[in-house]
Amino acid sequence: MTNEVVDADIQEVADPSRANYGADNIQVLEGLEAVRKRPAMYIGDVGVKGLHHLIWEVVDNSIDEAMAGYCDTIQVTINEDNSITVRDNGRGIPVGMNRQTGRNSLEVVMTVLHAGGKFDKDTYKVSGGLHGVGVSCVNALSTRLRVEVHRDGKAYEQEYHIGHPQYDVREIGTADDTGTTVHFKPDETIFTESTVYRFDTVAGRLRELAYLNKGIRIVLTDMRELDEQGNPINQQEFHSEGGLIEFVKYLDETRAALDGMEPIYMESDKGSTPVQVSMVYNMEAGENVQSYVNNINTHEGGTHVQGFRSAITRVFGKYLERNPGLVPKNATKVKFEGGDFRKGLTAVVSVKVQEPQFEGQTKGKLGNQDVVSAVSQVVGEMLEQWLEENPKKAQAIVRKVLISAQARIAADLAYSRIMTERKDFMGGAGLPGKLADCSDTDPEKCELYLVEGDSAGGSAKQGRNRAFQAILPLRGKILNVEKAMEHKIYENEEIKNIWTALGVRLEKQGDETVMNLDKLRYHKIIIMTDADVDGSHIRTLLLTLFFRNMRLLIESGYVYIAQPPLYLVKKGKDQRYCWTEAQRETAVRELAGSGREEAVHIQRYKGLGEMNAEQLWETTMDPTSRSLKLVTIESAADADHVFSMLMGDEVAPRRDFIERNAKYAKIDI
Repeated sequence: MTNEVVDADIQEVADPSRANYGADNIQVLEGLEAVRKRPAMYIGDVGVKGLHHLIWEVVDNSIDEAMAGYCDTIQVTINEDNSITVRDNGRGIPVGMNRQTGRNSLEVVMTVLHAGGKFDKDTYKVSGGLHGVGVSCVNALSTRLRVEVHRDGKAYEQEYHIGHPQYDVREIGTADDTGTTVHFKPDETIFTESTVYRFDTVAGRLRELAYLNKGIRIVLTDMRELDEQGNPINQQEFHSEGGLIEFVKYLDETRAALDGMEPIYMESDKGSTPVQVSMVYNMEAGENVQSYVNNINTHEGGTHVQGFRSAITRVFGKYLERNPGLVPKNATKVKFEGGDFRKGLTAVVSVKVQEPQFEGQTKGKLGNQDVVSAVSQVVGEMLEQWLEENPKKAQAIVRKVLISAQARIAADLAYSRIMTERKDFMGGAGLPGKLADCSDTDPEKCELYLVEGDSAGGSAKQGRNRAFQAILPLRGKILNVEKAMEHKIYENEEIKNIWTALGVRLEKQGDETVMNLDKLRYHKIIIMTDADVDGSHIRTLLLTLFFRNMRLLIESGYVYIAQPPLYLVKKGKDQRYCWTEAQRETAVRELAGSGREEAVHIQRYKGLGEMNAEQLWETTMDPTSRSLKLVTIESAADADHVFSMLMGDEVAPRRDFIERNAKYAKIDI
């Protein structure tokens, strides 16, 4: 990803008539209040996701400068103390006096909610941070923040403490470049769960931005781990010359392409909504559509995805009508549905909208109805032309669609059998599998433990609180849904038991099949497996099932991973459970005291079955003392890539991953 390429929509917004970006372009809607009292209203939550959202808010401002044609390089640094520095070479935030407030415009941007240039369409045609709360929220939620601006040959700065300026904006020297640098340290009293940034999470988002804005160079540097020469071990540069085409190739590099297909690219900047789409078919059964509005990942989809899907259904439906001979005579009675045309499809849909209507500040779903027709028209016209120009590739897709339709019909039959068995279960005919249910019927209070094996299941059943904890032991390793046909998934006994126990169901909404959680029986679904290689594999298989077939459970915050201890450290009557190597070393040292460490007994737990019921309750199941990990999806694109790489058929990407990460592997002997 090395060539300098500028998007058509970037060229359009880089009109010289819009370059007069001064102090009076900053417009104030209301003051900065209540952010520290209710931070989740502005950044989603105060956990790990919200912590990383602070970076996205600052970087989005730099990307907006890039989309306006004034920035081509962004540098993001994770500093040794987990503070963040973001620097761009854009125009620099204006530093003149703002007439509306009578204050310096830089201070207004940094300290006043709903203040910024995004509300002035002569300044930014489109932007991601349209609510104008981003950088001021970051400021309010940081113990310290410093901003430095280079523009008009001078350098300016201002520092803040939890959003309060420590001095007036001041000139600190000359500058032969332009741009803005923001350095901030998240407030530990707000982000009590963690203030430690994850390199892979940050890298995933910056990679997306590089693909979505070809020609922009983004450099990520982690200063927390250095080599012997003092150079950062983790540093990545993202720069795409192919944009969405390369994005789709990245998403699909772990899957075999259908008939050697290359990604199809569709683009139009006509009208008020520029549209970019790239798509490709592979040999798998799943659908992977990633959608973006003004570079913001709309993980819940919206009207742009609706327009894309309707175009796919319409175009292929008409193509089959014009070419009836493509369907074998023995399959002419097969009734196609919209979802059949999207099986094995990987696509990225990106639109630029002047006034996007999002659901909430975190921008999960687009609601602008006019975008439906804009995307549908672009995709429809260009896909029809591609099908006519590529008849052999079109025939390969039709064959794939037919297989998908037949698999869907078989899956519907298998799923209906699950529903029939569930009715028998709810009527009292018997429990699914070996489920030991709880007595409480309030889903918000109930927990389901998915436990590896009968031995651990027996201990869990004895040690649990029967009022709200249910146990479902699993026999060995469940089916790898990444490789299986859909009907095989519903026919698998262990997966059927999970579906039946959970109480969830599938239903049709238009041409989509969606999950309904109205009858979900547990709001905590806890995966509890051994701390060895087999346990890790079973956990990954279960996570693959939830991600591919029950993703709404993860997105709703219902899936957890239990954290059983790795060690029991004992000396005499004193004993401590340890979850990490560091805890073990500390426990051994403290229990040994002035004596010999060899006198301290260390027991390594390789399986849950090695713990009796009391130990399992005390360490892993007691809500007052246990440690659970909430399973989240920080980036659907990266998550899809990882699952398909680890669990799919393609060996080469998995081998490369193992070779890159071999130094982190743990081997049980």
